[in-house]
Amino acid sequence: MMHKNISLIFTALLLLGSCSKKKELNIEEGKTKKEVISFAPKVTGRILKIYVTEGQTVKKGDTLALLDVPEVSAKIAQAQGAVSAATAQEQMAKNGATADQLKQLQAKYKGLKEQYDFAQKSFRRASNMYRDSLMSPQAYDEVYAKMQGAKAQYDAVIAELDDVKRGTRFEKVEMAAGQASQAKGALQEANVAYSERYIIATNDMEIETISLNTGELATAGFALFNGYIPGSTFFRFTVPESQISKYKQGQTVNMEVTYNKEHLEGKILYIKQLTRYADITTAYPDYQLQDAIYEIKVRPTDVKKAKDLLVNSNVILK
Repeated sequence: MMHKNISLIFTALLLLGSCSKKKELNIEEGKTKKEVISFAPKVTGRILKIYVTEGQTVKKGDTLALLDVPEVSAKIAQAQGAVSAATAQEQMAKNGATADQLKQLQAKYKGLKEQYDFAQKSFRRASNMYRDSLMSPQAYDEVYAKMQGAKAQYDAVIAELDDVKRGTRFEKVEMAAGQASQAKGALQEANVAYSERYIIATNDMEIETISLNTGELATAGFALFNGYIPGSTFFRFTVPESQISKYKQGQTVNMEVTYNKEHLEGKILYIKQLTRYADITTAYPDYQLQDAIYEIKVRPTDVKKAKDLLVNSNVILK
């Protein structure tokens, strides 16, 4: 029990010594950061191949992965069939009836005209017989109905033949053209979705993690590749209200990276107050509970010198 108490006292003395040393040296501790970026597929599909590895730096336009999207392939085939049918319908509407169709209509017209002429003759004979009481009313009505039916068919074929001779109506041509345009739009949409099988880098990136493996299902919008923007290194420091008066936006400051003792110069980009439950960068910030906490963001003057620093490594602001 005594050894345990001595150990606790020793740890407390070390912490107090660290805080006292920090106060004497007038330094603030912070972290090395980089701007985070991620790439996600626009369509859901199973991963066929991944072309990059963790730790690799990719350029804008590089292909990162290939997905298998069978549903989109089926939609393309369906859309291609709709385009073919709609295009043929549009062409037929523009061209009008063919010579064979016109011959068929003329033959139909001739046959129906003969039927109507015969029906008229039969009706005239039936009318004379009906007046002389040589035909019953029932038989007379049947002859009259046959004549009316033949007339209706004859009128219909006249209208049909006249329509063909004048050509297809403008409205029908426009309707067919609209259907063809709609089918082509559906095909274009399916082709765009098919091209999304390839996950393409939209800008340069240092890949830190790849979330899935080959054969796994990648859903649309899921961050498959995560990493950092090259050359975006910056430093984040947490400073209490009692110390913030020493720093101003645009001020040039000196820093030291803890793990390699490298000295850097940078400029303060901004100073902003953190909320009560915000992430505190400094391990043991020297502040009172009533003090506000501020974040200082510093951009290194020499970006190339800072690009290889480890993310989340400790850095001292002097």
